[in-house]
Amino acid sequence: MRSHGLKLSICLLLTVAALAAYWQLLDNDFIHLDDYEYVIENPHVNKGITKQGVIWAFSSFYANNWHPLTWLSHMLDCQLFGLNPGMHHLTNLLFHIGSTIMLFLAFARATGALWRSAFVAALFALHPLHVESVAWVAERKDVLSAFFWIITIWAYILYVERKGVCRYLMVLVVFALGLMSKQMLVTLPFVLLLMDYWPLGRMDLGRWTVRPGPGISQSGIFQLVREKVPLFALTAGGTVIAFLAQHRGGSVASLEALTLNSRVCNALVSYLAYMLNMIWPSDLAVYYPHTGAYPLWQVAGAGLILLSLSLALLWWGRRLPYLAVGWLWYLGTLLPVIGLIQVGAQAMADRYTYIPLIGLFIIISWFIPDLLQKRKNYRIMLSLPAVIVLSALIICTWLQVRRWSDTITLFTRTLNVTADNWLAHNALGTALKKQGQLDRAIAHYSEAIRLRPHYPDAHVNLGVAFYSTNMLKQAVWHFSEAIRIEPEHDGAHDNLGVALARQGKTAEALDHLLKALSINPDNAKAHNNLGNTLAIMGRFDEAVKHFREALRINPDYANAKRNLDNTLKRSDAPGSPWKTVP
Repeated sequence: MRSHGLKLSICLLLTVAALAAYWQLLDNDFIHLDDYEYVIENPHVNKGITKQGVIWAFSSFYANNWHPLTWLSHMLDCQLFGLNPGMHHLTNLLFHIGSTIMLFLAFARATGALWRSAFVAALFALHPLHVESVAWVAERKDVLSAFFWIITIWAYILYVERKGVCRYLMVLVVFALGLMSKQMLVTLPFVLLLMDYWPLGRMDLGRWTVRPGPGISQSGIFQLVREKVPLFALTAGGTVIAFLAQHRGGSVASLEALTLNSRVCNALVSYLAYMLNMIWPSDLAVYYPHTGAYPLWQVAGAGLILLSLSLALLWWGRRLPYLAVGWLWYLGTLLPVIGLIQVGAQAMADRYTYIPLIGLFIIISWFIPDLLQKRKNYRIMLSLPAVIVLSALIICTWLQVRRWSDTITLFTRTLNVTADNWLAHNALGTALKKQGQLDRAIAHYSEAIRLRPHYPDAHVNLGVAFYSTNMLKQAVWHFSEAIRIEPEHDGAHDNLGVALARQGKTAEALDHLLKALSINPDNAKAHNNLGNTLAIMGRFDEAVKHFREALRINPDYANAKRNLDNTLKRSDAPGSPWKTVP
């Protein structure tokens, strides 16, 4: 009973600490980076839970991802809270706290070490590198998949304690739910094998074998691998789906765009950089541009350090098995996102550390107490530094959450701590344009294009800004340039059609608007713009159909509603109350 009370007290302390670090998150706004694409401007999501939305969630590779459970969670938020950003952030925070508590309970059950497990969970809850996953609404997939990751570990521990078909099926089901949240979970079966070695002690490796827990039998490594064949099958399926989704959306960089040598160099440097950011989390940014090249000394130094650490920790891991397990956990779970298969254009990302850092937290939480345990009053010696470290992390995380308060604050900070950040300039320009600061927005869009001339979204955004200032010639040029770079960019075709129609080139405008809808039939804005162009050409019956289609996709589209009403009032429009019926 005392143990249960202590666990409950630790869970409450972890919750209070996480709330202290993150509570101001409820005042944060949506960010002009995926939040609008994922939630605000996504008609499948912002309508809430609908039959069509559920079908879309399971059948779509929208935004270069397949994560139906994540889409359903966003839909449920919209159903319950509308577009109140604070409540969407609260959902992320609740998943983060839930993962923290389950992480503590899982390791406490597997190891029997309450305070060491609590420290692992506290580091997970409070480290500022994890702010990106929690404070970014579009990264719901991170906190949701991590929640299922840790629940899978919990279910696996229960299965190991008392094997049975139902318990194994529970592991499979929860793992599948995690993969439907984000395919980052593909490495989980390998982590379960690591846990078979330590702390569960199921793996018989001769003199390297760890003593098993009560009631746990040991098996050979091949038998343990065979036991996880269904999990590996799910991993294979998740890997294929993730690659297809990213590749179909053009997010996977080719070897011509980024050479294998560049990828390996970036991977080595990033592995070390994440560790340094864990120790000293300064100058964190939402986006780190990929340089494509590093100085030889930097790559060689990173490689030498990683090799030395690997040899040392694996060697010491014979006597202190958590060293090998924690290190391989870190290396292995980062592998899918370390950049060898380059997805996106970033060199690294704070959100990628959400699960991998648990491995390093295990090393810290077990090795330091073991190092000091022979000293008198070592528990007291550990308590004060632990409180200081956790207090410092709460402050750092609190400050980092503030930097995520809105788009302008976030990307101004990003530009201050990174160099040549074209994505940050583009995002900051979008936020400034939304506030009506067109001159400043144009300056940032122009800088984004200077840094990355073949960036279609920046060309589209700059074209829209020029269009808003009646600089139609410049707008048409940038829309056309975006299409040259990415011929299937529906937004570029849509906006070019609007600009051409305003120049009186309605036939050309019609071609581009139809092309936009052939690329993305659910583009409500393109339907509205096509309706306007058809109305200008006197084709009112067709115009009405497209206005109605825009409203079917987005019932709250005020411009489409007004355009539909105005068109119906024309005496020659079908359905008009003033039309004479023969």
